[in-house]
Parts: sequence; structure tokens; C-alpha cells
Amino acid sequence: MALIKSISGIRGTIGGQTGENLTPLDIIKFSAAYGSWLLEKNGVNNKVVIGRDGRISGALVQSLVVNTLLSLGIDVVDIGLSTTPTVELVVKWTKAGGGIIITASHNPKEWNALKLLNEDGEFLDAADGAVILEKAGQENFAFVPVDKLGIVTSGKNYLQEHIDAVVNYPLVDVAVIKEKNYRVVVDVVNSTGALFVPPLLKALGVEEVILINGEITGRFAHNPEPLPENLTGLSAAVRTHKADLGIAVDPDVDRLCFVNEDGSMFGEEYTLVAVADYVLSKRPGNTVSNMSSTKALKELTLKHGGQYFPSSVGEVNVVAKMKENNAVIGGEGNGGIIVPDLHYGRDALIGIGLFLSSLASHKNGIKSFRTRFPDYFISKNKIQLENNIDVAALFEKIRKKYKNQPVNTEDGLKIEFDADWVHLRTSNTEPIIRIYAESSFESTANNIALRLMHDIKELS
Repeated sequence: MALIKSISGIRGTIGGQTGENLTPLDIIKFSAAYGSWLLEKNGVNNKVVIGRDGRISGALVQSLVVNTLLSLGIDVVDIGLSTTPTVELVVKWTKAGGGIIITASHNPKEWNALKLLNEDGEFLDAADGAVILEKAGQENFAFVPVDKLGIVTSGKNYLQEHIDAVVNYPLVDVAVIKEKNYRVVVDVVNSTGALFVPPLLKALGVEEVILINGEITGRFAHNPEPLPENLTGLSAAVRTHKADLGIAVDPDVDRLCFVNEDGSMFGEEYTLVAVADYVLSKRPGNTVSNMSSTKALKELTLKHGGQYFPSSVGEVNVVAKMKENNAVIGGEGNGGIIVPDLHYGRDALIGIGLFLSSLASHKNGIKSFRTRFPDYFISKNKIQLENNIDVAALFEKIRKKYKNQPVNTEDGLKIEFDADWVHLRTSNTEPIIRIYAESSFESTANNIALRLMHDIKELS
């Protein structure tokens, strides 16, 4: 069905033809390319941390990745079923040369991917990613003789260490959370959030945790992207159990969103807004989010006396902009929270700790808490890419059509309409064009998005 090669790794659907899908040969080739790059870059530091989410294909892909690295003479720290942020932290904790996370994040069950990390536990930059893609294309790998094969170390998943890092983070207030005696419903969508989120909540003082879709089968009970249309079961469970709130994470636990006590959505865009507002109230400074995220973060940052900086979409771009501007908090409007003094990666676990610390200091419930923040609506849409479509030429036609409007071409095409905006860009993770539009009114945002979707069909 699809194979997407990018600087941050390789992602595709399991099965099918080599070079067109994520087949065993493609997995081996890209694992070998990454391992070869790591050996050239790090020399003696030839240790790689491997972890995976709960996907059906996870064990298969992991076996191919691990054995390919061993064949290059690279030692592997196998932490098994885990989360993306946990692997990122373990790379730092074990002083490894890099890491590979086997997960397709929010994609459906037929997808899997290799997310590639450097020695800092961060996604590769464009330069390193380009080298790996070139190596994969050349297929010129040097495997070691039998007496120099790498060694696997396994048996520790680092779950408790990650939880301890969140609980002991200076801005996480366990005492105030515990006083609230929250009842929480959690949807972990049949993946590794089932292992990590409930014990984290217990450690934060939440005694009543109701888990749904908690069996780790990889056969996701619903589309795993934590969007409102996919969280109807969580909304119903919150109402049924008369819970104080609901929490949803994606399969690799780097995205986070919340449901109000009446089953309505808090809004994934406002996960970052709420956490940033709390952090800025304690540590004034700068913030970063990608340009597909709500402008509410900019408004709050200015209110707290800081500066806001937009980045191109993609975690590696957000992190680079955060480092460049010494941001104290950042992330993405898809529910991704990046807390730099913990680690430069989206992390739903620290997001939960900080969000609940802020919510618990609020007198009333989560729906009332939501009213503290600027209220905008983002219409999120996508169009499937047809084969051989020239996206650059298409975007140029649209740019010319709206030449009288302010336009940003740094990442796709972002067009401003007075106080509203629309952002068109190809996805890094799916063969689609994303069309996001924001306005103070839901109908206006939807109409702007529909207008641009019509333009895409008309001009392509």
C-alpha cells in the first residue's frame, strides 16, 4: 500500500512488494543503513536501544531490526514493549549511540515504522537522515564475522524510571493532585499505554483508574489517532463512570488529549496550551509550536512576557526551534508536549503530570478549566494523494490564486485571512495532503478548509 522514506526513518504497510511496502527486506536494508551510519559516526559507541509499541507486526519487525544490528557488530539494549519517550530517555540514561523505536505512532494497525534516534535520544536531523537514506539506496553494507557479532541485553523496560522522572519533576505537584481524589478513564487503544499510564496515575495519587481498550493486542479498537471522532467510546465511558476526566494516548504514548467530565472534548490543540500556561506561570520564557497549531499558544506566551516562535511541522523541527530560542516549553497541536529539561521529545507521561498539576489547582472541573484559555477552532482535514501528483506545482497554483493574502511557504503553504488561517502540507507519515484551518468560529474554519479542498481538486 505505501512506503514513506524520510529523514526521521521509514514507515509503511506490512506485506506486499519490496520497495513499495514495509517488507522484511526493506526493514533489513534500512536497519543496516542506520547501523552503518552509527558505526561511522560514533566509532566505539556501538550500542543501540530498541523498543516497540503493541502493534501486531511489532515482534516480527523488532526481530529483523535487532538481528541486523547484531550482524553489524552493534550491541542492542532491548527494552521490549515500551513508549517512544521512554526509548528516548533510555538512550540518554544508558549513554547509547542511538535508538530505534518500532512504531507507526497514530497510523492504523497495518502500518509500522522505524523511528531513528541519535545519541541524545532525539530524532535525526536532515543531514544525518539524508546520509542514511543514501546508504540504504547503495546497499553497500559490511557485516562482521561470527566472533564479532553484537550482544543483546534485555529484561528491563525502564517503566519505573520513566514514572519516577515524571513524579519527581519539579513542576509536577503530586500532593495537590492526590487531594482531588480524581476518578479517571483512560483509553490506551490496545497498545503500550496500558503498561505505563495506569501506574503513572497511581504514582500521581489518582486511586480510581478505569482502563478501556487495555489489552495489548495491536488490534486497535478504533482508529488510533486521538481525534474526537475516534474517542466516542472514551466519552461514553467518562459519562457512564461519572469520571472527573478522560485521557487518551496514541499507540506509542507521545500524543495526549483529554475528555471533559460531560464527555465533551477538551481539544487536543489545548493539551499544549494548558500545559504551557502552567509552565509559563512558574517559569516565564519562550515557547515553540509548529505552524499547524493554534495561535492560542502565542497569545498566552505574550501574556506571560515571553516570545513565541513557529516551526515547520515535525518533532525534529520543533526541537531545533526550541533549542535555537531557548524555549521553556514547546510541542505540537496534535497533543505533543516537549519539556526540554526532561528531554527533547514529545512525552504524554510528563504531559499528564503537568496537566493534572495545573487542573488540580483549579477550583472547578476540567470543562470549567478549559474556559481559562483563548477559544479557537481548528478544522482538520486530509485528501489522499494521487500517484504522480506534482504537489509543488499544485501549491504554486494555489499561492498565485491567493497572491493578495499573506502567504508563508516555509512548510507547505500557509495562507492568512485577517485573523484566520489555513495550512496545506504533505504529511510526513501518510500519502496525504493535510488541510488545517483555524478561526474563532467552527463554521468559518470548516468553510475555509472546504474552500481550499475544492481548490486542490480543481487545480490538480
